[in-house]
Amino acid sequence: MARIAGVNIPDNKRIEIALTYVYGIGLVLSQRILSKAKINPNIRTNKLTSQEINHLREIVEKEYRVEGELRQEKMMNIKRLKDISCYRGIRHIKGLPVRGQRTKTNTRTIRGNVRRTMGSGRKKATDKT
Repeated sequence: MARIAGVNIPDNKRIEIALTYVYGIGLVLSQRILSKAKINPNIRTNKLTSQEINHLREIVEKEYRVEGELRQEKMMNIKRLKDISCYRGIRHIKGLPVRGQRTKTNTRTIRGNVRRTMGSGRKKATDKT
């Protein structure tokens, strides 16, 4: 099993798809990395030589922000928004949608307002009111 940026890449998938298992690498970036490394995107991961895997690992780790570094940067950006108390930061603090989604009907789960079906809160007819 190949290991790139601390993530085990699946053996039986095409390398183009297998690279997307790394946080921060999508399909387009995966295609760019493979073209830079001059590797066929349709080849399976287990068919790669150790030299090709090392070349891929070198490209990913030197040129792109992935995994822990990217997660940390994302977390620091949200922390900065919270610290300066801008609108987006306040929405993050309150746990509400940040990017302008409606909250009247959707986003019940994020608001903690999970409504049940109509009859869920009813008392039985035999109970006293």
